[in-house]
Amino acid sequence: MTTQRPLVSYDAFVEIATADPAVVGLVLKGSRAHEGMATAHSDHDLYAVLAEGAATPLTRFAGHRTPELDLVVLTLDAFRAAGMPGFERYALARARVVLDRLDGEIARILSAKARLDTDEARREAAAYLDAYANSLYRSVKNDRDGQPLAARLDAADSVRFLLEFLFALDRRPRPYNKYLHWELSRFPLPDWDTGHLLDTVAHISATGDVPAQRDLFARVERVARAAGHGAVLDGWGEDLCLMRPRQ
Repeated sequence: MTTQRPLVSYDAFVEIATADPAVVGLVLKGSRAHEGMATAHSDHDLYAVLAEGAATPLTRFAGHRTPELDLVVLTLDAFRAAGMPGFERYALARARVVLDRLDGEIARILSAKARLDTDEARREAAAYLDAYANSLYRSVKNDRDGQPLAARLDAADSVRFLLEFLFALDRRPRPYNKYLHWELSRFPLPDWDTGHLLDTVAHISATGDVPAQRDLFARVERVARAAGHGAVLDGWGEDLCLMRPRQ
C-alpha cells in the first residue's frame, strides 16, 4: 500500500520549518514572489533548504503538492545547484527569502542565480543569436514560398530566441512568458524601449509580418555587432540579405 504524504498549509509549514534548526532557509518563488501577479488560483511554491547531513522529520514532506502548497525539500548544496543551468533559474532569481539562518547566504545564492557570469552570458548570447537568425531566415523564406503557417510559426520561434539573446546580453536569465511584462516593466533591457519591444514581438508572433521582422532584425544586428557578436551573423553570409530590410 502506498504511503500517503501528510498534508499541510503554507502557513503551517512555515511555522513548523522555522522551529526546526535543520532548516537553514525558506524561499518562496512563483507568482507570490512577483508583486501583483498572484491570483486566487496561485499556490505557494516553497523551497525548504536543509543543512547538509541534518536529520529532520521534515523530509516526510518531500514532494508535497496541493492547490495551496508546492513544496521542495532539499539540502543547501542541492539548492546552490538548482537551476544552474536549468528551467528553475529565473524563478529562483526573482524568489523571495522567507527565512535565512545563514547570515544572508540564502540571499547571496539567489543573487548569484540572477546574474550570468561573463563567459556564460557570451556563450548563451552567441547561441541564441544564431538560433534567432535561423528562425527568422526560415520565416522569411516560408513567407516568400507561400507557406504562411510555417512562416508564422518560425516567426514565433524567432521571438523566443531573440528574447533569450537580449537577456543573455544583459547577463540575466530570461523570464517565463508569464512574467515577461512584469520583468521588463520593472527591470528594462538597456537601450530598448519596453513598450515598443513588447508590441513588436506581440505583432510578429501573431502575424509573422515580414517587414516588421526585418526592421527588428536591423536593430538586433546593430546591437549584436556592438556587443562583439558580429562573427555569428557573418556566418550567415549572403543569407543576411533576406533578413535585412529592403532598400
